[in-house]
This record gives sequence, C-alpha cells and structure tokens, in this order.
Amino acid sequence: MKPKSQPKHHAKHHTHREPLDLPAQSLVICLGPGGVGKTTISAALAVRAAILGCAVDVMTVDPAPRLLDALGLAADSSEPVEAPLDGIRRSRRGGASNRARLRALRLDTKRTFDSIIARYAMSDTARDAILENRIYRNLSGALAGVADYMAMEKLLELAANPATDLLVLDTPPATEAIDFLDAPRRLLELLNSRAISLLGAPAGLFKSPLRVMDIAARAVLAAFDRVTGLNLLSDVQSFVRSFDGMYEGFSARAARAQDKLRAADTAIVIVTTAESSRIAQAREFIGALGNAGLRVSAMVVNRVLADLPDASELASARIAPSLKKKLKRNLADYAALETREEVSLSALRDSLPAGAVLMVAPDLGREPRTIADLAEIGRSIRAA
Repeated sequence: MKPKSQPKHHAKHHTHREPLDLPAQSLVICLGPGGVGKTTISAALAVRAAILGCAVDVMTVDPAPRLLDALGLAADSSEPVEAPLDGIRRSRRGGASNRARLRALRLDTKRTFDSIIARYAMSDTARDAILENRIYRNLSGALAGVADYMAMEKLLELAANPATDLLVLDTPPATEAIDFLDAPRRLLELLNSRAISLLGAPAGLFKSPLRVMDIAARAVLAAFDRVTGLNLLSDVQSFVRSFDGMYEGFSARAARAQDKLRAADTAIVIVTTAESSRIAQAREFIGALGNAGLRVSAMVVNRVLADLPDASELASARIAPSLKKKLKRNLADYAALETREEVSLSALRDSLPAGAVLMVAPDLGREPRTIADLAEIGRSIRAA
C-alpha cells in the first residue's frame, strides 16, 4: 500500500475543523439509497478535498448528465479526466494547493475487465483466447457481480497511484451496495469453490480432489452438450482454463480489496435525506454494514432545510396585513417541517455507531451544474 503523501501532513494543521477530515483519508466510499443525491455528495466531497489541497480522483457509477458536465466528463470517460478547478478558491494552508487537483471517471465494467486481462494474461495467446471467448464476451459486461468486482479492481488501480492522495468512490444505490462491497469476498469464495474445479480449472490450484458426484455432474453436462449441440461445457471449460496462471492474482487482489475497505484511512459515508422512509433505509443499512464487518465513519443528511428567518422581523415588517398573515402561516408550516427534521436527525444520531459523525448538507436551492456549485455544497457540509 502506498505511503501517505506529504500534503496530508500539512493539512492536519487546519485551524478550521472539518466535520470529516478528508485529507486524513486515502479512500472515501459514499453509499445510500437512490434519489438522495449520493453522487452529488460524492462529487462535492471530492471537490472539497481538492480545495483543501489534496490530489483527488472521484469514480462514479452512474452520474446524471448535469454532473457529467460539471466534472467535464464525456459519456464514455472510463479513464480519469482532469476537472477544471479554475475560479475555485483553494486552501493555501501549508502550501498544499501546489498539489491540488481533481480527476473524475465513470466505471466501465467491460473496459476494466478487458484491461485486467490484457495486463495479467500469461501470454498474448492467452489474452486473445479470453477476449475472443463467447462466454467471456457475455460475462464481462452483463453480470452485476462482475461489475461490482471490476469496480474494486479499478479502485485498487487508482489507489496504487502515488500521485493520488484521496480516492472518492460513488457506489450503486443502497439496494445493491452491500453486494458491491461484498464482491471481493464472493470472488474469493468462487475461486476456491468446487464449481471452478468442476469446470476444468488448472490442477493444483484447489486443495481437494474432485469427488464422484463432481465427475458424474461433468458427465451429465457433457451429455447435455451432445444432445443440444451447444458445446456449452466445452466453451466454459476453455474459458476457465484460459485463466491458467491468473487465478492466484485475482485471489490476491480480492484479498487486498477486502483489506482496503476495512483500512483505518478508509471512510464509509452513508448519504440520506430526512424523509422517514429514507431514515428507515439508512438505519437498516447501518446494521447491514455492521454485519458485514464494515465500519461507518459518517452520515450526511442531504438537502436539509435552511435556517428559519427571525419571526420578530416579520412582526415589525411594513407590509399589508393580508400578506403578513400568509407569511406567518408559511413560517409556522416551515417550523413544523424543521421540527420533524430535527426528530429524524435525532433518531439517526442515536443509530450511528460509536465514533461516526452525523453531518448535514443544506439544500442548495437549485440543481448543481458547475464545479462552483459542488464547491458550495462541499463547503456547506457541517456537523449536525
């Protein structure tokens, strides 16, 4: 694992206390239900870290078009593209701004898988055999589990870059996020399962020999191929065998990804909103992460209400009585919403594990469309 870069040491002398010490992290993972602004918060945290002097990469799974534009990304930006920080005020503390930069990319599952094959195949012949195999062509972009693990492969690649201080990872919606984070463990189980042995992985990789039932299963599959003429077993076996010499590498990297997710300088941030249904999802999600052995560092409640205006100002305002009456009624409704929001925040605070911080991001009042908008959101995030 790469050592901490020098800018992080400068950043620790900030006189202003950030609610989440971004310069102290090497990886921030943002999780949350769909529709809560998770991708926006991911990008805002990345911009904030760059303002604080970090060299940042942000990898997003499915950004909205407006965020693609804000980050300067094309629809097919599967490699890091530097986002323009012109006009964004950067921190001058400790001279860290000399290193500050922000790069963004979208996850492209198939391109990532292809690059892994090209990098780790034992020979050009083995590489071509895999890339041209019909099983691989259907597998590499179609299965959710493959996408999950390829995100981890890309994460390891980006994290290994000594020129990067912080990687911010935007994950799929919460319904899929646990599977997303669990991908390294599932790959390790697959690589050590009898399924791979049955399909013809190289001898010696697995500890136990094939059992009689395994041999019988192969015979049944072979008979199925003869009847259907699909040659499916043959293609699958050819696909599995073409990875000869690569299984150990996949296993080692999956183990490294597991370690990275649980590292002390990795922060898992749950993003939600104050609606009761979202609060319930967030609380369930905290429990699921705990069961998976993953530590929650922070929760961001997005789009919270702005502070109420002073009611005394309304009382002394020189406006028509009918308008003043409507404004008083609106102010009362707003106060009721704010009270409900405070109850939700209190419930969330009680649900957080020890050491995790509860933060709020006030509603911007408009859709974020520029780096400056993202910088404003990042700057406004505060401890609840």
